[in-house]
Amino acid sequence: MALAAGAAVPYAVELGLTVLHTALYAALFLFAYLQLWLLLYYRERRLSYHTLCLFLCLLWAALRTTLFSFYLQNSLQALRLQQPFAHWLLYCLPGCLLFSSLCLLNLYFAEVIFKVKCAAEFNKYKVLLYLGSILTSLLFLVVNLTCAMLIHGEVPEKQLRWTVLARALVNDSLFILCAISLACCMCKLGKMSSANVYLESKGTSVCQAILVGSVVALLYSSRACYNLVAVAISPDNVPGPFNYGWDNLSDKVHVEVSSEEYVVFGVVLFLWELVPTTFVVLFFRAQRLSQNLTPAGMVNSHSYSSRAYFFDNPRRYDSDDDLSRLGAREGGLATPQCSGCYGSLAGTEGAADSAPLLCAAGGSESNQHQHSSHTTAPHN
Repeated sequence: MALAAGAAVPYAVELGLTVLHTALYAALFLFAYLQLWLLLYYRERRLSYHTLCLFLCLLWAALRTTLFSFYLQNSLQALRLQQPFAHWLLYCLPGCLLFSSLCLLNLYFAEVIFKVKCAAEFNKYKVLLYLGSILTSLLFLVVNLTCAMLIHGEVPEKQLRWTVLARALVNDSLFILCAISLACCMCKLGKMSSANVYLESKGTSVCQAILVGSVVALLYSSRACYNLVAVAISPDNVPGPFNYGWDNLSDKVHVEVSSEEYVVFGVVLFLWELVPTTFVVLFFRAQRLSQNLTPAGMVNSHSYSSRAYFFDNPRRYDSDDDLSRLGAREGGLATPQCSGCYGSLAGTEGAADSAPLLCAAGGSESNQHQHSSHTTAPHN
């Protein structure tokens, strides 16, 4: 595949755009790589939403940087790779990575909603949510890889047309469904006032989450709709820079690609891939979170029974013996069954007032014990 000679776009413009795209994708790669190291430095969990999304974005940026570096080195013979897997790796796999990151974003916000409403409900449906996300990503990957292998094989023109249409229907429909699901999560999240407490404990807020989710859902759904319309109504015998889908250039392995198509291809990648991926990387960036949530107003002891609040107490550095004696004095502390990480998640007043009552009981009992020790024990 090569760029067509005598192109309408000057070579200097093509070269400048290639340099710009390479620099942008390389910068995003370095930023995501730095965030992964910072997560390791902050002793975050090795396997989490942050690490998985950052790793997917890192791999996507690496593949796009490699793609445009080929054009930068030799644009006339760039990517003239005869192996179908090499073309799929550089052109189609980034789309699969974007879809996987979209599924992870859906799963993350669904988990936030479940934990804010009722953590016990999330434990019931956790396996189903995880399996659904994994199977959907695998379906997208298998369809994409199978259709890419068929396109690069010796198939009739009519069968090639139906193969491209089938891939667009399956893949773009999955993108639209996931984008709708993410939009529903954003609407649900915006109506939950207690969700801000949980998200602030993670270093973000409801406004930031809604902004990222809305931008990602809007861009991915608009591109998927555009691809479906373009593949369905654009005839193959009419040349044009807009009649291609996610990986149209890989479909044109045996023909020349015009400079106009190359320029539009770069603009499409910038608007519908680089922008949402940058939002995702910024959202899951590494942050050193404050351990004491009370001064910032993130935990209100009169409204929430927060586990993190009880862990952040003056006795957190006591020995095991001291903690066991403290537990023996406080007796049967019970956590409400339907409570999330931040707040009483069942929504009842009794559960919401359990934390101050427990604190008051523990405080009065400790005051009585201290008073008795002052009155009965001799002073040294």
